[in-house]
Amino acid sequence: MYEAKGAGHPVMLYSPERDNYSPKRLTMAAELRQALADGDIVVYHQPKARLSDGMIIGTEALVRWRHPTQGLIGPDEFIPLAEQTGLIEPLTFFVLKSALEQCRQWNDAGHDINVAVNLSVRSLLDPDLSSRVEALLAETGVPGSHLTLEITESGVMADPDRAIALLERLAATGVKLSVDDFGTGYSSLSYLRRLPVHEVKVDRSFVFRMATDPSDATIVQSIIELGHNLGLRTVAEGVEDQISWELLRGMGCDVAQGYLLSKPIPAQALTRWMDDVHRASFSSVEPTPEVATYEPAVAKTSECPGVPALASIR
Repeated sequence: MYEAKGAGHPVMLYSPERDNYSPKRLTMAAELRQALADGDIVVYHQPKARLSDGMIIGTEALVRWRHPTQGLIGPDEFIPLAEQTGLIEPLTFFVLKSALEQCRQWNDAGHDINVAVNLSVRSLLDPDLSSRVEALLAETGVPGSHLTLEITESGVMADPDRAIALLERLAATGVKLSVDDFGTGYSSLSYLRRLPVHEVKVDRSFVFRMATDPSDATIVQSIIELGHNLGLRTVAEGVEDQISWELLRGMGCDVAQGYLLSKPIPAQALTRWMDDVHRASFSSVEPTPEVATYEPAVAKTSECPGVPALASIR
């Protein structure tokens, strides 16, 4: 009944996956709570590169659960459970603190890296979010401009007035705000102008197919132009090949993220690779076991200062 009401449908069929009180889900919820206490929740980072010259400018912090029997579990499997069981708040602030501490380490080591963290729908309903984020920034010594909080249109639409008020308080702290999966929501244009955001992320579903589907290419181009006309930075997700990289660069997109650069990897692996870049020339850098160096066509142009910044998983 509650599922049907929440989805706006008159009736829904029972599904074990949605049953918060099934023995399996109750067990998993208890394990997730224990994982937070035991340090089995880890944060990986996926780098983002500036399309104009290939330089790494930031990362997205992505949470993983190192389960003792199931191995590494992705967020799609446990974030909904965390939201339903009230664990999303401690999980969100664990990821935020971890990402900011890592950002501080990178900045201290000479890497001017920003970090991005996803906010859930429930986070946008938390009246204490802005004050807690501000406290974490002060604790870690990271400027607000080095943190990007990614939101979805569906998250805003859960309670638009309340969410927009919260986002305005967050923006006042200097934190950057990004609309994730842009173009997939039904309220993109009507609400984008009301949100105090700094960036839009082109959904990967459009980027995947734009090299072969003219319609998707047109959508990507339109989103980039709309973002720029509104004074926003544009980020393309799901960039997995050089053709997509070159197309996005030609469209004027600002930043790329995807497997062409790297899959999400531990911060230590990304740090080692960036340290190698600082110590060596492009031709002499040896990739770490987790990351292999990739030389895009853009790196050969006169615009690039010769600093390697792209990686792909072979």
